[in-house]
Amino acid sequence: MSANEIKELAIKSLMHTGMTLAECGPVWLWPVDKIMQEIKDVEGADLLQNARDQGLGVILLGPHHGNWELMGLYLSSLGRCSMLYLTPKHQDLDDLLYASRSRGSAKLYPADKKGAAAILLALKHGEMVGILPDQIPVAGGGEFAPFFGNEAFTMTLVSRLIQKTGAKALLTYTKRTEEGFKVVIKEPAPEIYAKHMQTSLLGLNKTVEIAVKDDPEQYQWEYKRFRYQPEGKQEPYKR
Repeated sequence: MSANEIKELAIKSLMHTGMTLAECGPVWLWPVDKIMQEIKDVEGADLLQNARDQGLGVILLGPHHGNWELMGLYLSSLGRCSMLYLTPKHQDLDDLLYASRSRGSAKLYPADKKGAAAILLALKHGEMVGILPDQIPVAGGGEFAPFFGNEAFTMTLVSRLIQKTGAKALLTYTKRTEEGFKVVIKEPAPEIYAKHMQTSLLGLNKTVEIAVKDDPEQYQWEYKRFRYQPEGKQEPYKR
């Protein structure tokens, strides 16, 4: 992209960040039936139903795109769904997030070893699990893989879960439209199912790229995905 295109994208991205912040209150606090009325369209519902019918468990990959809080609420309305989340430092905020995200049939687990064990068990029982695939993993939980041509520290959890359970993976995100919100469910990049870890991680990042390319301004670019870099390479956020 040209410098002017990048500047325009940055402005639109910040506008959508403001929208996300404004939407947090309703998504967290409104009755589920009321907020679900804001979802005006669903694309790919048959993909999710077919995956669930296979009984092998479904890994729902929901990147930081559009309103991911609403995406989690939608998925939990379909049936039992276990999700990982990073616990905030402030207890009051943690209590609020846990109460909000646990509505419906959702089961919430901290993103640690116990949480990973819990979602592994859920997959073995043929259930759905939700994971933020572009979240920076803890030390020892990731490897570097290309994301839009740049090395990004990428979680290995999704690849290991697929290899251990044979679960089906699907890309899921909720984007804003003029009418309200649209839930989108798509097939992931096929490389994600590779047994070779680096190839699988490439597939995971290519899957996130599918969502970003659909609507670049609704991706949360300010999330510092490239904070960690291979040895000898400086992170792009420092000047």
